[in-house]
Amino acid sequence: MNFDDYGDEILKAYENDELMSSRSLDREIAVAKQAANRYFTKDTRINIRLSGADLEILKRLAEKEGLAYQSFISSVLHKYANDQARFSP
Repeated sequence: MNFDDYGDEILKAYENDELMSSRSLDREIAVAKQAANRYFTKDTRINIRLSGADLEILKRLAEKEGLAYQSFISSVLHKYANDQARFSP
């Protein structure tokens, strides 16, 4: 299984028995659920104009990822908005 550096750090801590149980697990679960709900709720629609060529490229990329093109575009925008994707001019 491949992990990034943070995942490797967590795995090592687990293997070395360095992790502790949370004293307020119910509260942490509630906070995580609330964050997930905010993150995954798509409650705003937008309309944008794209060139036909760009849309065809996006559709092909979405197909390679196994996603509907609208979901793919939403994912790309989300990653860019959260600085997870780096685009150079």
